[in-house]
Amino acid sequence: MAPRTDDRPTALVTGASAGIGLAFAQRLAADGYRVIAVARDAGRLQALTARLGPGHDWLAADLATEDGVRRTGELIARTRVHLLVNNAGTATTGPFTTTPPDRAQEMLDLNCRAVTALAHTFLVRARPGDALLNVSSTLGWTPKPDLAVYSATKAYTTTLTEALWTAHRGSGIRILALCPGMTATASQRHEDAPASLVQTPEQVVTAALRALREDDAPTTVPGRANRLLTLTMRLLPRRRTLALLARG
Repeated sequence: MAPRTDDRPTALVTGASAGIGLAFAQRLAADGYRVIAVARDAGRLQALTARLGPGHDWLAADLATEDGVRRTGELIARTRVHLLVNNAGTATTGPFTTTPPDRAQEMLDLNCRAVTALAHTFLVRARPGDALLNVSSTLGWTPKPDLAVYSATKAYTTTLTEALWTAHRGSGIRILALCPGMTATASQRHEDAPASLVQTPEQVVTAALRALREDDAPTTVPGRANRLLTLTMRLLPRRRTLALLARG
């Protein structure tokens, strides 16, 4: 990694090569951050940091592996990181009984283990004014049968973040779980879903950064329709909620 050449605050974004992570990297660079982009694909990362301009860096690491988590944690430990965006994640759709165990384990490793390890490395070094943003999902509250393991990992991420938010209140360190609903990306366009429930990665990032600046809450759900749907589902009896989700 190139030596530090400026005094901009540093944001480390995992899963930065596509989707919400890419939108975070681009927006944070535009907002004056020095971005360290972490993802598996070195070629995409090189292209991204070239577009962002001078001073930005990247690390190719697979956070579903112990080596990837270790190398990213070491980078956080030796770098003054002001904002950590724990965005990297993976999902496999289909019945639980036909999901290969190794794919389920990969979801657990990437969506839970890596998030926990990197959050810990960051928080033990964080100072007042720093921020941790863990990207979760509305599925953490509204689990879908064909995304059972993924939904469970996002419930974990939301709960972990809420507990960390409580523990660090008054410290000056901002902690937030970002819980987007359906987000239109190159791989998942959600063209058959109601338009009011689908957002772009850029809209999700705008909502997240606004919540970091203006709110003092442990979670944020981007989009009015998504907030209303999530609230309604949480207020219904649990059996009724699960039955409705099973039809969707």
